[in-house]
Amino acid sequence: MTETQPEPRPEPRPEPIDLAMARKVLEAQPFSRLVRARITRFGEGAATLEIGAREELQQQNGFLHGGVLAYAADNSITFAAGTTLGPAVLTSGFSIQYVRPATGTKLVARAVVAHTGRRQATVRCELFSVSGTGGTGGDDTETLCAIAQGTVLSTA
Repeated sequence: MTETQPEPRPEPRPEPIDLAMARKVLEAQPFSRLVRARITRFGEGAATLEIGAREELQQQNGFLHGGVLAYAADNSITFAAGTTLGPAVLTSGFSIQYVRPATGTKLVARAVVAHTGRRQATVRCELFSVSGTGGTGGDDTETLCAIAQGTVLSTA
């Protein structure tokens, strides 16, 4: 008589979260509250994070501090990966290339998943400084200020 091994079961994916829940998760992060980050897009392999360009976030020359850009890249990368891997994720590493100083009224970090495997995702992020009034007239100008890429791991 031979023993048979049971067929492996596929790992269940956690239920995805929506924009409202993503906003609650962001609000639960003390550092995100400190920089007053807002998540404005979340789902389908993408996330967008926005931060108002306040004086407290600038370096000595009046540009947004590189650490603020790195935070925005890291968090938007992780949120984007969470749309494909589920909510239990952590960044395992990322790199950022600063293209030009960030000035203007706000910073926008747009992250898009490039590839998702069973337990990790690779995500690209472009960061833009926005100048203009921010009104509905479409008079805002976006300027690319950094590009980042990261790897995010599922902890589930």
